[in-house]
Amino acid sequence: MAETRELLILGGGLVGMTLALAAARKGMSSHVVDRADPAELTAEGFDGRASAISTASWNLFTHIGLAESLAPLGCPIDSIAVTDGMKPGRIDFRPEPHEGSLGYMFANRVLRLALFEAARKEPLIAWHASSEVAERQRGEHGVSATLANGDVLQARLMVGAEGRRSPTREDAGLGLARWDYRHRAIITGLEHEKPHGNVAWEIFYPAGPFALLPMLDAPDGTHRTALVWTVAEKDAAGVLALSDRGFIAEVEKRMHGVLGAIGHAGPRESYPLSFQHTARITAQRLALVGDAAHGIHPIAGQGLNLGLRDVAALVEVLADGMRLGLDPGDAQLLARYERWRSLDSFSVSLATDGLTWLFGVPGKLPSAIRRLGMSAVQRISPLKRWFMDEARGVSGNVPDLLKG
Repeated sequence: MAETRELLILGGGLVGMTLALAAARKGMSSHVVDRADPAELTAEGFDGRASAISTASWNLFTHIGLAESLAPLGCPIDSIAVTDGMKPGRIDFRPEPHEGSLGYMFANRVLRLALFEAARKEPLIAWHASSEVAERQRGEHGVSATLANGDVLQARLMVGAEGRRSPTREDAGLGLARWDYRHRAIITGLEHEKPHGNVAWEIFYPAGPFALLPMLDAPDGTHRTALVWTVAEKDAAGVLALSDRGFIAEVEKRMHGVLGAIGHAGPRESYPLSFQHTARITAQRLALVGDAAHGIHPIAGQGLNLGLRDVAALVEVLADGMRLGLDPGDAQLLARYERWRSLDSFSVSLATDGLTWLFGVPGKLPSAIRRLGMSAVQRISPLKRWFMDEARGVSGNVPDLLKG
């Protein structure tokens, strides 16, 4: 029987492990259980799997001591260009010089290496990697998980952080609103002729967004970008089956030369796109974070950042409660976390869903209307500032861990 800790975090991915480290900074111990093998998650190779870390999320990494080691490994996002099929009327989001960048792009492998290394060094984290949960228990006075090897882990609060198919959420019977976009995201890494200038491109086509996300140059100076290309589900198999030359030709056609010629495209991966939102993100001695609570379209690169906002809010709520002598699983604390996160996560989910449908309407007239609206946003500074602050995660009631 392992020692009883404050948190039992089921899911040790980017969100779950960040939660464990942030909690440790506040003196909270945790068990972290993950079925994946860390060696497989951190295998070498530039495959395009990357995440945008917003300004607020970067502040969180700073507070938990990761920013200094991560900074040289991420590519700053100096501006974001949003365009309807590369036609006139685009929006350019660029912060003032004193505000720094809009965020950073990191290969997911780099983020995992940093988080895993920090977790190994943290005595308040008991990391159970490559472990399956056989049974979950939540009661009046605590929670536990029985692993497949027979070990029993005990804690005060259970946190579901396993992602969209969270078995912890399913075990708790928490209802889920979900629909399928009938689209698939194709992800790969590109090597290209022209430097990207730290610009992230969001190019909208009727079939779906085509995102070019700036990455650090390779050690030999080769320019690199991560591609997230959304295609209709019926077309995905054909795109994935293209030869390398055919795939590059299709990519170049949609890029309109902004990065010059594509020299190489890495391995292609894909996953289906859907919307899901959990009506409640807490239950008895249980809280959900990240994709276990809300799965959104990658259209604005906010998925991971939304999960990190969950982390910052939950840690602040628990730390405040424990200073008052409350148990981490106290219903009052969980109710505060739910109130804090529900509106923000639902608003972001609806916004990304709305953008998906808005830019998916084909035809010249809808395109002209969209571009007229984008031109207005480009000219109206307060409106543009609001959109930019939303993207940076610095608007609204922000947890202390997300503040600079």
